[in-house]
Amino acid sequence: MAASTPATADSAALTAAGIGMTRNIGIMAHIDAGKTTTTERVLFYTGSSHYIGEVHDGAAHTDFDAEEQRRGITIYSVATTCFWKPGEPEAHTPESGAHRINLIDTPGHVDFTIEVERSLRVLDGAIAVFDAVAGVEAQSETVWRQAERYAVPRICFVNKLDRVGATLTRTVEMMGERLGAHPIVVMLPVGAESEFEAVVDLVTMELVTWPLADDEQDKGRSFERTLLSADHPIFAEAAAARESMLESLAEVDDELMEVFLSDAVDELRELSPQSIANIRAGLRRATLSLRGFPVLCGSALKNRGIQPLLDAVVHYLPSPLDMPPVEAVLTTGSKSGELVTRKPEPTEPLLALAFKVVQDSHRGPVVMFRVYSGVLRVKDQILNVARDKKERINKLLLVRANKTEEIEEIGPGNIAAAVGLRFTVTGDTLILSKDKQLVVLPGMQIPDPVIFRSVEAKSAGDQKDLDQALARIQLEDPSFTVYEDPDSGQMLMAGQGELHLEVIVNKLERDYRVKARVGRPQVAYRESIAGPAQVEFEYDREVGNKRAYAKLTLELEARERGSGNSVENALPATEEILKFPKDLLAAALEGIGDSLSRGPLLGYPVVDVRARLLAVTFIEGDSSVASFRAAATMGTNKAIEQAGARLLEPMMSVEVVGPEEFIGNVHTDLNTRRGRVLGLGPRGNAQVVQAHVPLAEMVGYATSLRSVTQGRASHSMQFAAYSEVPTDLQQQIITKVRGY
Repeated sequence: MAASTPATADSAALTAAGIGMTRNIGIMAHIDAGKTTTTERVLFYTGSSHYIGEVHDGAAHTDFDAEEQRRGITIYSVATTCFWKPGEPEAHTPESGAHRINLIDTPGHVDFTIEVERSLRVLDGAIAVFDAVAGVEAQSETVWRQAERYAVPRICFVNKLDRVGATLTRTVEMMGERLGAHPIVVMLPVGAESEFEAVVDLVTMELVTWPLADDEQDKGRSFERTLLSADHPIFAEAAAARESMLESLAEVDDELMEVFLSDAVDELRELSPQSIANIRAGLRRATLSLRGFPVLCGSALKNRGIQPLLDAVVHYLPSPLDMPPVEAVLTTGSKSGELVTRKPEPTEPLLALAFKVVQDSHRGPVVMFRVYSGVLRVKDQILNVARDKKERINKLLLVRANKTEEIEEIGPGNIAAAVGLRFTVTGDTLILSKDKQLVVLPGMQIPDPVIFRSVEAKSAGDQKDLDQALARIQLEDPSFTVYEDPDSGQMLMAGQGELHLEVIVNKLERDYRVKARVGRPQVAYRESIAGPAQVEFEYDREVGNKRAYAKLTLELEARERGSGNSVENALPATEEILKFPKDLLAAALEGIGDSLSRGPLLGYPVVDVRARLLAVTFIEGDSSVASFRAAATMGTNKAIEQAGARLLEPMMSVEVVGPEEFIGNVHTDLNTRRGRVLGLGPRGNAQVVQAHVPLAEMVGYATSLRSVTQGRASHSMQFAAYSEVPTDLQQQIITKVRGY
């Protein structure tokens, strides 16, 4: 992050009116849909930047990391603050009545899904960007589902309408088919493909044009709104589209439906200020209730469509006051475990969530956080509830992409960064240390790693630096883990894909100046069982001249794939069992869990198993916690063997887009990789192949795809599920991984 400049505290942001004029939003989409290009125009038109940085030039303000600039993709989510006032595009300050927009640009590549996950956790709304040529793509579905999980209201922006094959209609249809969404088209393009030049705002029936969109100085900053005249070639189409918009809105908004079914519907169709306000209010209700999603359109690269999109952010997306009070869990006292609510008010106790940690070479850890209630000031002492650590805020920063401003305080509903927090990591809850109620917010859903590589220092002298660098990267990225293989003693780093680990290796060399030897990518398998098994196991040993005894009976059975493990106490409620020591029971259940954490085939976790403890026998004086834990572990291992240990491999949902003449080659290539083709269909002037393919077979696929399609096809993939390895291949994989 760049050096900060001092700024005065924005006291207006602490009032209810100020909080109501705040929008915490993210931009999310499939890779290459135009998220960062859209963000660059937002920053330029809101006065937050003085030039437009293009992604293809490596000059985007929010892609300031060297790796992002080199690859031309967003890797890290970045927060920035800007101001916008509908109808007054030159109003760029709170004093002018502009709305504060805290904007996060997120990655579109599946390997960096965690960046989207933690951003959505703290956002109130989002802009979903779609490529008008490709429509709804694989990662579009992933981020949409993430937003659904966090109940984030969304508006949609169909981008790249200037491209050959671009179509608003087909993209909107795909939103309904693939996302199960109810899109409400509020904007119509004027001109198609290279002829795209303007849009019609269907709410106001205004033609929005950018006469200087291609001017090197103006770059679309100037735009004009004029009432669409009845003799305009697109008037009839726009009038019909406006009627469709009203019908579509009435389907998901009860108030508008009542109007639509009454005599007042003619007034709604008029272009009076009151009817326009009523339509906008209906669109806002539909958006906030997640029942409808307004759809806008344009071309960010051609500088058309961004100002109406900013208007829509203000009109339709929620402020912190529109969101339900956040719920936190009490951690102490007689009411521990109960839920308490916190409203976005400065008079409430401080409640904040850390959602990202960035290692700064000068400042140390910079923690980005969202304040849900209360006020945080510089020099305040806070308590990290999860880690029971007190820390002090040295500096508060308002982040503007790669620049920061120092502020004195931050209020509810806002996003900022703090310097001085050494123990805080992603997902931690922060409160003031003097607060009497200790509460925690729900954490984040961190995806399990699917691929790993061995890593070691090139020399013994570099080992300490490597350990420190990997520890810091883990603090920044919760989806990246480092652990030691208990068999080989090798250090392994695990992540979400080849690109994820490649970026981290480059980061080690570039940012931490640590050179490491890195092994080839390897798949993170899982293990399970083929069928049920019941085992009676007796542990009777002499340990240190003392007898150690335990006897138990347990049962294993396979569960539905993806349902996880279940360890149950199924002991009968007899008088003898009621006398059984609770610490021995706990040790037995822990032993079962320990055994499931490391399978017999390759040492991977055993998943989707139901384990039931059916019977226990103990001898007073000879039985101990250690003997029951050992008996349970060894008994479970024996039961897994009896049940038939099975190897599971990660299956990827793969989507390949390319010209029709190469689809046969793509199909053949996927078949040789043990792929199962699920579907084939057109998308614009290209064909799309959808398949499930084992991750082990997808290592290096990008190079192969370029070869079989002469570089004219692209692919994306995301984790689908773990699936059983075919019996004839299981032993081959075990031999290959073990090396014997």
